[in-house]
Amino acid sequence: MASVSVIEAGRPIAGRRSLLRTWRGGLQGSEFAWAIAFCIPYVAVFLAFVAYPIVYGLWLGHRPELFVELFHDPIFQMTIVNTIIYLAVGVNVKMFGALLLSGFFMRRGWWVKGLLMIYVLPWAVPALPTFISIHWMLNSQWGLLNNVVWDVFHIDGPGWLDTSRWLALGAVIVSYIWKNMPFWTVILLAGRMSIPQELYEAAEVDGATGLRRFVHISFPLLANLYLVCTLLSTIFTLGDFNTATFVSGGGPALTTHVLATLGIRDAFDIARPDLGVAAVMTALPLMIPLVLILMRKLRTSEVQL
Repeated sequence: MASVSVIEAGRPIAGRRSLLRTWRGGLQGSEFAWAIAFCIPYVAVFLAFVAYPIVYGLWLGHRPELFVELFHDPIFQMTIVNTIIYLAVGVNVKMFGALLLSGFFMRRGWWVKGLLMIYVLPWAVPALPTFISIHWMLNSQWGLLNNVVWDVFHIDGPGWLDTSRWLALGAVIVSYIWKNMPFWTVILLAGRMSIPQELYEAAEVDGATGLRRFVHISFPLLANLYLVCTLLSTIFTLGDFNTATFVSGGGPALTTHVLATLGIRDAFDIARPDLGVAAVMTALPLMIPLVLILMRKLRTSEVQL
């Protein structure tokens, strides 16, 4: 009995030593001390610039009365509709167009490679000057587009960003698609290039060409990659504020805000940071399920072609 008691008493100590050995990762003495010294700055930066702002923001916008105030605000109601349209149209049109164009760029020839280089340029150019250029191009008085309309048809062009909510929102969505579609086209092009060529050759022998080859071979093999890219794009787009901010500025009359830009407007323009954080937090019911679905999809399918 005494020997058993000694063994049982030694198990917690052995367990603690095993846990400590695992935590050290095989490092001993000065190696472990240097590892801790190198990790401390990164941990400090993470706590100061990632963890603290997130926790402080959640605390700042947690009061229920903020959400009551938001949902009674007609601007917020329009913003919810704008965000849904922005996500539904922008993401789906962009991804479907990227899927089709990735098939076009699979063609052989030096001119196709040249077109691909030109096509990728909008994504490669920084977002800020791109969207500011689009904003001035759509100016109703001095913009390039209305000047062309006047020179060709001798009529005044519409006020793209000044008079109509739907024209301004359409300009934001088109600008977003034009800027971001090349990136996803390249991703899907890489996915197409990883499909074994023998499958296409066998399909051609069986008489499956063109649309039938796309429906029965290309799209089924790209479905996992396409879904994951769509989920990622939706998450990125939900937090995008560059397009709406620099193309329409939320105008006319605050009618083209999305959740990301409305949060910034409430936090800085009207000096209500708590309301701004609450506005951004209303995206969490959509953001969290998207992240969970994405993680589950990556774990189960591993995005294999």
